[in-house]
Amino acid sequence: MLAGSATGRIGAPLALASAALVLLIPATIAPLMMVSSYGASREAWLPSSASALWRDGFPSLGVLVAVFSIALPYIYLGLLIWVLGSLHFGAHGSVGHAFRWTKHLRPWVMTEVYLVGCFVSYSRIKAVSTVTVEVGGWSLVAAALILLLALTQLDERTVWEMLRPGKLARSDLKGIAHAHGKSMSCTICDLIVGEAASGQHCPRCGATLHLRKARSVQRTLALVLAGYLLYIPANTLSVLTTVKFGREEHNTILSGVLELIRNDLWPLAIIVFTASIVLPLIKLFGLTWMLAATRLGSQRLLVTRTRLYRSIDAIGRWSNIDIFSVSVLVAILQFGSLTAVHAGGGLVAFAAVVIITMVATLVFDPRLMWDAGAVQTGAAQAGAVVEQK
Repeated sequence: MLAGSATGRIGAPLALASAALVLLIPATIAPLMMVSSYGASREAWLPSSASALWRDGFPSLGVLVAVFSIALPYIYLGLLIWVLGSLHFGAHGSVGHAFRWTKHLRPWVMTEVYLVGCFVSYSRIKAVSTVTVEVGGWSLVAAALILLLALTQLDERTVWEMLRPGKLARSDLKGIAHAHGKSMSCTICDLIVGEAASGQHCPRCGATLHLRKARSVQRTLALVLAGYLLYIPANTLSVLTTVKFGREEHNTILSGVLELIRNDLWPLAIIVFTASIVLPLIKLFGLTWMLAATRLGSQRLLVTRTRLYRSIDAIGRWSNIDIFSVSVLVAILQFGSLTAVHAGGGLVAFAAVVIITMVATLVFDPRLMWDAGAVQTGAAQAGAVVEQK
C-alpha cells in the first residue's frame, strides 16, 4: 500500500497517542482486577506482574514483563508524541532521530499483547473463582485500543516527507544515485542515496547506511538453530505450577490449552495454541526456508517469501501472550496453603524462543533473497549466451 486515508495527517495520530499515554497512567497505578476466593481477596496490578515473577525466582522474566508492558510503552508514546507534536507546530529539529527510535521500539511495545494475556488469565480464573475488572483494567483496555487506533492513523511516509533534509532535495538525490551508477535505500526511512554513501549516516534519520546487513545469513542461522533447541524444553517443561490444598499440578503450554478446552473456552484455547505453539514454529520454519532458498539462489516464490517475512516480523511478539498470562496468575492467585500459582522453568525457555526469533527476524536481510535470485538469473543468461556462441 503506497498511500491510504491516513496519508498527510499528523493531528489525528497526535491526539490519539496523547490519549493513550494519559490512559496508561491509571492502568499502571490502579488495580487491574480483583479475585475473591475462600473469603479472601487479592488484587493484580500492572507492576505486580513483574515483581511477582521476580519474587518467584524468575528475575529475568520479571524484567522482561516490566520492560515490555510498562517501560517501553511510556518511552514509545513519549517519543511519538514529541515527534508528531514537533511536526504539528513546525519545529523539526532532530525529530528524525527520535522517529527512528520509535520504529526500533515498536515491535517491543506490547501493551495490546499484555491485554490479551490479562484476558486469558481473567477467563481461566473466572472458571473457578470470582473475579472483577477494576479501574486499571478498563484503563488498560482503553489505552491499548486507542494506541492501535493511533497507529492506524499514523502514516510513516508522511512523517518522513516532512523531515526531508533541506540539503538533499529530490532532484539532488537522483543526481547522487545517477552519478554513482547505483542507488541504495535507508532501511529505516527509505531515503534514496548513492551507493557510495554506504557506511555513512542517513541525513534524514541518522541510521547507518548499509548496502546489506553484515553477516546477516550467519547470524540468522545461529539464532534459528538456538530457537529450535530451546523450543523443545519450552514445550516439554512446566510453565505453570498450581498448588491447591498442598497438591501440586504442573502444566505445560499444551496442557494449559487442554485446560481451556475442558472449561469450554474454545476461542481462548485457539488463541493460546496459535500464539504459543504454532507461531514460533511458523517463524522458525519460515526463516529456515528463507535461509535455504537464499543459499541455493532460488528464484521461486520470491514475493511469497517476502510477504511471509513481513508477516513474521509483524506477528512475532504475539507469542508473549502466555508469558503475560502466567505473570498475572502468579501475581493474583496467592492464597497461602489454599491456592498458589508459580511459574515454571519452561517459561524461561519459551521466552527465550520468542525473543530469539524476533531478533532473528530483525537480523535477517530479505534483500539477500532477491540478490540470490538475481545472481542465479545472471548466471543462467550468461550460460545461454555461451551456449549460443
